[in-house]
Amino acid sequence: MTQFQQNKWKTLDKDLSRLVVLEQATGFLSRPLIAVGVGLAFIAFCAIAAAVLTGGAPNSLIIVAAAAFGAYMALNIGANDVANNMGPAVGANALTMGGALIIAAVFETAGALIAGGDVVSTISGGIVAPEAVADPQTFIWAMMSALIAASLWLNLATWFGAPVSTTHAIVGGVMGAGIVAAGFDAVDWGKMGQIAASWVISPILGGVIAAAFLAFIKARINDVEDKLGAARLWVPVLIGIMAGTFTTYLAVKGLKKLVSVPMPVALFLGLSIGIAAVLITRPMIRRKSEGMENRKRSLKVLFSMPLVISAALLSFAHGANDVANAVGPLAAIVHAVTDHATSDKVGIPLWVMLIGAAGISFGLTLFGPKLIRMVGTEITKLNPMRAYCVALSAAITVIVASWLGLPVSSTHIAVGAVFGVGFYREWHADRQARRTGIIKGKPVAPEERSRRKLVRRVHVLSIGAAWVVTVPLTAVLSALLFVLLRQLV
Repeated sequence: MTQFQQNKWKTLDKDLSRLVVLEQATGFLSRPLIAVGVGLAFIAFCAIAAAVLTGGAPNSLIIVAAAAFGAYMALNIGANDVANNMGPAVGANALTMGGALIIAAVFETAGALIAGGDVVSTISGGIVAPEAVADPQTFIWAMMSALIAASLWLNLATWFGAPVSTTHAIVGGVMGAGIVAAGFDAVDWGKMGQIAASWVISPILGGVIAAAFLAFIKARINDVEDKLGAARLWVPVLIGIMAGTFTTYLAVKGLKKLVSVPMPVALFLGLSIGIAAVLITRPMIRRKSEGMENRKRSLKVLFSMPLVISAALLSFAHGANDVANAVGPLAAIVHAVTDHATSDKVGIPLWVMLIGAAGISFGLTLFGPKLIRMVGTEITKLNPMRAYCVALSAAITVIVASWLGLPVSSTHIAVGAVFGVGFYREWHADRQARRTGIIKGKPVAPEERSRRKLVRRVHVLSIGAAWVVTVPLTAVLSALLFVLLRQLV
């Protein structure tokens, strides 16, 4: 082979390499566009389905538009809110991203369709007095404005990487449109004060409970000499607490469509299932731990499966409760258009519920990984034990808040629990370093110790700011949209 031919083939190899890199870069850049395209196709499909189902009835275009925006809202709920359930399990490597997406999609959909509320409060839990917006046309445009405003803010928050409360977003939207439609007196400011208080109560309560469980695990299992022996004793108890907690959680919050369960009955059911779970899992944990080394790595294996189950149950309960945030305003608009009247509570048609359930699953699959990674890996380092504390804290906090009548956000609770675990780790490591001067077997100077942080402060500020502005921002946006829509029609 001549020198010219050799150079020619080398040049060809370089060109092919450049083409491969170019193809990879093009594929990387096109992925978000594919997700957006699929999302737009889903919205268009929902609008067309609504047009077919309404069959050219009077004002059917309003229902078609509301169906499109309801689908858009459901996509954003799936993209933003579901990360709180799956993020800790993915961050702890108990689930792959693909596995988390599949489990969440299945259980979110099941929760929405099986236990999703068949009746929804159209004025978002009494934020605006129903008689203040009794005119059907005013009511329709108020609900439409709230739906669009909440959807736009959730989309923006997901793009920024901030997990926010979808409930607070829709509450802010209803409040803003309600003020423009009926004045400030139409708003229940006492309830709004409770919601503002929940910005503080939810994350602190979730963080404290998660930190308490982590402290218990470290003291009773993780830091003792016989780790496996302690695990055989205490892991079944923790699984029993999880089983009992989720039984109570689902009975109170997740199964309202199927049966109404009073809190005392739910607590009794939770206690019974919890005791049964301890008795069943104790021999299972003993068999699984046989042959394991007496080290922390073995403990992570024992906590992985309970963590996966708790994440799936959280997704089921979330689908049952939060699907109303997507389809509640849509159901209210459908009722107002078809019955020419307003109501403080309306039924949710099956096709409306299907839009909510499918939209949450599509949004999770298409846009959810970004927030899942942020919650699971970018706030603090999680392992199965820490993530288990987060999931358990989320369920317990909701039950305690329901019992006390406090309006709390599941998003704030879950993210607050992640922060609580991280700050507890930071405090524990600092206390150990002050006492021994050693962290993880290495001497650490005092000035170095003060610089070591186990929680990323930037996320504390950015997420906290997003929580605070959710209600006022969606209220202002909804008010502007309401004025605009009234001018156009």
